[in-house]
Amino acid sequence: MTTASNNPSEDLPWWRGTSPLPGEDELSVRKQRAEDWFRGLRDRICADFEGLERSCTLEHPQTARIEPSTFKRTAWDRPQGGGGVMSVMKGRVFEKVGVNISVVSGEFSPEFAKTIPGADENPAFYAAGISLVAHMQSPLVPAVHMNTRMIITTKGWFGGGADLTPMRPRDADTQHFHQTLQDTCDAQHPDFYPAFKEWCDRYFFLPHRNEPRGVGGIFYDYLDTGEWEADFAFTQAIGEAFRKAYVPLVEQHYNTPWTDEDRQHQLQRRGRYVEFNLLHDRGTLFGLKTGGNVEAILMSLPPAVGWD
Repeated sequence: MTTASNNPSEDLPWWRGTSPLPGEDELSVRKQRAEDWFRGLRDRICADFEGLERSCTLEHPQTARIEPSTFKRTAWDRPQGGGGVMSVMKGRVFEKVGVNISVVSGEFSPEFAKTIPGADENPAFYAAGISLVAHMQSPLVPAVHMNTRMIITTKGWFGGGADLTPMRPRDADTQHFHQTLQDTCDAQHPDFYPAFKEWCDRYFFLPHRNEPRGVGGIFYDYLDTGEWEADFAFTQAIGEAFRKAYVPLVEQHYNTPWTDEDRQHQLQRRGRYVEFNLLHDRGTLFGLKTGGNVEAILMSLPPAVGWD
């Protein structure tokens, strides 16, 4: 199998097809189904995370004085078309977590259109998705990112993934996270996990520091196998797998006390996270280049950070 490249003009793996778009009626149905799914996944993840907030023990020495929190939702409109909803929580388990939904449409700039499949023929686009980043109070609980999306130009495809960023990696945590994602990928096709893991390892890498952002996960884009229902089902499965992969890790570690040294190390590792998101992240670039909500785009940045 040919592995996928970060540059869509380079490698052409078998799952990056050129399926024709359906008629407008069917396309509208697909858009609505995807939008409904992203919103439903948002609701289930928010419920999971609010449950974790409530279950953190009151005796925890570092968070005993912080009240359990809930998500605050803020809707935003995009003048060029569409909008979204930010869901942000700051509490005793999650120092800051955002779970954002967006549904936007419009036209790419001529320069940006050259980098998007199908947009060089027609700059019109539609994009819907969910994006999540969690930064934890405890340095012993990994930070995490997840997103899934559907994009339509003159072509249509799914993308997404999830990756884990522990402050101090634990083999058992890494194994659980990866195995959950691998099981989900393998159920769709045996080529998916090795290709998507390798793409994640290359993508979430800081070249100026010659180091990975975390312990990886999976990353995929331009998913168009020629079977839209199967591609949509896979994207749904990845969203549900994220819940199974991450929630147990929080439950295992969030009540364990930490040291000042642990916290300082956490702040320094967050600095790496900021560097990646501002210098290399394609989602950040896509949002800024398409006139998205700046607060929603930069939701991924941690509330406190340090550098060496």
